[in-house]
Amino acid sequence: MKEILTHLFEYKTFTKDEAYNILTNIATGKYDTHQIAAFMTAYGMRSIRVEELSGFRNAMYDLCVQLEFPGYDLIDLCGTGGDGKNTFNISTLASFVVAGAGYHVAKHGNVGVSSGCGSSNVMEYLGYTFTNDHSALTRQLEEAGICFLHAPLFHPAMKTVAPIRRALGVKTFFNMLGPLTNPANPKYQAVGVFSLELARLYNYLYQNTGKQYSIVHALDGYDEISLTGDFKIIDNQGEKYYTVEDLGFTTVQAGALAGGNNVEEAAKIFQTIINGQGDHVQNNVVLTNAAFAIKTIHPEKTFGDCYYEAETALLGKKALASFNKLIQA
Repeated sequence: MKEILTHLFEYKTFTKDEAYNILTNIATGKYDTHQIAAFMTAYGMRSIRVEELSGFRNAMYDLCVQLEFPGYDLIDLCGTGGDGKNTFNISTLASFVVAGAGYHVAKHGNVGVSSGCGSSNVMEYLGYTFTNDHSALTRQLEEAGICFLHAPLFHPAMKTVAPIRRALGVKTFFNMLGPLTNPANPKYQAVGVFSLELARLYNYLYQNTGKQYSIVHALDGYDEISLTGDFKIIDNQGEKYYTVEDLGFTTVQAGALAGGNNVEEAAKIFQTIINGQGDHVQNNVVLTNAAFAIKTIHPEKTFGDCYYEAETALLGKKALASFNKLIQA
């Protein structure tokens, strides 16, 4: 690790194979925690190259508990986090909306590290029991249209780095890997990233996977469509620029997306929205993200048609039914 750190301190980069070996060694306990913390910190101070991200991603995926769900065309709605915005759990709510609209979702999630409350925090608080049992997850998909994949149960690398990430409390390159390493390897992916540079790196990686994908970045820094300003989506067809007005909405204030100061407050907001009682801004943000996820599956559909599907699922309590069935399953 000393040689690796020296390499970083000299502003040198790693090949895909070198990155693969480094992450493998991290996951298998070859380095001590101080060295790993130094490595993660150094990476936080420089840009990552596509070869490095690819190597890290391949290692983490090869090491994970992989899942197959024959007969299901899955989608994941997942963000990198690390945007420092402390919004309510938009992608998790949008996942239930998409499931309620009749699609099958394999939601990859984790506890909050660089944010106050991650999807796993909320799900656990509301009564979900984490599992990596294939039969249980299949039952969730069958009954609720969605299964929840708590990242630490599938990724041994997390066991080593989780306490270090918590201690650092800032985004690291592991934030970049979350959406890339869903153990179910879904056919469709709607992902949010905290920078436009990372969005373009993701695009390079996804181009070689055969997936249908959409990568979202709000130009004011959110890793989702926030409606606080303009945003870009990069998908299989190219890079597109959207204004809030393009969608028929008016720009919202950042405070309207506040996620609460603790898990209890975040869960209360989540319950309000999933019960169809969210305010106009909260609903529009969730439905817009869900609509673009549906459009990832059906690019031929208009945004308006996808939004209507999402709205019917949320306000018609189908998203709530999906959530309740998941908890019961």
